[in-house]
Amino acid sequence: MNMVSPAGPVYQAGTLSGNPIAMSAGLAMLHYLNEHSEVYTRLEEIGEKLTAGFRAGLMKAGLNYTINHLGSMFTLFMTEQPVSNFIDAKTCDLPLFGRYFHAMLKRGVYLAPSQFESLFMSVALTDELVEQVIQANEESLLEVMNNV
Repeated sequence: MNMVSPAGPVYQAGTLSGNPIAMSAGLAMLHYLNEHSEVYTRLEEIGEKLTAGFRAGLMKAGLNYTINHLGSMFTLFMTEQPVSNFIDAKTCDLPLFGRYFHAMLKRGVYLAPSQFESLFMSVALTDELVEQVIQANEESLLEVMNNV
């Protein structure tokens, strides 16, 4: 049975979908990850450091915003309530996030431009870079909260 649309029920699309070079690169990465599980350990370390630093920045700014973190991704939600679905996420202060996004950008940290997107970590983030991102977060939070 054909599973892929239009003959089947599974829809699949994207700029590089089925591209032989993209498929080869993806397969090579999966093989690498299978042979180097320490990558996941390092990603978890980076995530723990970043989220702990972001929480400290929130505390310093007197904020109780929500951070969701799992594995190599996390999101700082500009809301004090837990976020587990889109309805919860819609309680975020979007104008505040916009100002925060630009404050982070000014400090050399390019975030996903939407409050509803996750941040994805990479093992390319050294401890020094992690500290720079944490510092940028703290400065950005203080900047946007002082300009409210």
